Amino acid sequence: MDVTEDQLLNGRVRLRQPARGYRAGMDAALLAAACDADAGGRVLEAGCGAGGALLAAATRRDAACFTGLERDPAAAALARENASLNGLSDRVEVIAGDVQAGLKALGLAPFDAVMANPPFFDDPGELRAPAPEKTGAWMADGGLAAWTGFLLKAAREGGTITVIHRADRLADLLAQLAPKAGSFRIRPVQPYADQPAKRVIVRAIKTGRAPLILLPPLVLHDRSDAKHTTEAEAILRGEAALPWT
Repeated sequence: MDVTEDQLLNGRVRLRQPARGYRAGMDAALLAAACDADAGGRVLEAGCGAGGALLAAATRRDAACFTGLERDPAAAALARENASLNGLSDRVEVIAGDVQAGLKALGLAPFDAVMANPPFFDDPGELRAPAPEKTGAWMADGGLAAWTGFLLKAAREGGTITVIHRADRLADLLAQLAPKAGSFRIRPVQPYADQPAKRVIVRAIKTGRAPLILLPPLVLHDRSDAKHTTEAEAILRGEAALPWT
């Protein structure tokens, strides 16, 4: 596997990841910024890949312990290597496993917080022949329901579930999580202020009962020469989190 070494959080995290195939990008950065684990909390990322979101979240939340679940052996090996590379092996572990097998198969107790960037597609007909090395990251075996079902099992009662996904799947996310989770907070992510959101970041509390709250959107770009808005740039550099208030 050809591997590149990249930097996240303005150089605070070194990430070795495949040169081809799925690579950590904006979605992983926003998921990490949305993680609000308390000190001493146990956090699980389902489908951690090479560890982009996992390690960025662990760096941001330096008093919590993190577990990454990954079914691809090569990606899991890279994630472990990256944890060691960043001196995080004492707080970050990576285990082999598939969300479709369920939490019970892992022999783990439920977590205080769980997070995921699930594959965006359920139907192979929606994609135009993705490269083989990207198929696993783009196509959800068992559909989105397999992921939401796993996350609901993986979170303890009162624990948080945080997901970033396509904005047009928001109704599916809410419907699948709602039977056992509530207190939803939704952050739309817009490319520009005058364009519809393409992503949503959803946080739910298992057994939560508070009313749904739609938060102000995060706008990634403006019409200036800057690559990102001031707010988005601060999040990407690790100078700000993505708050849930």
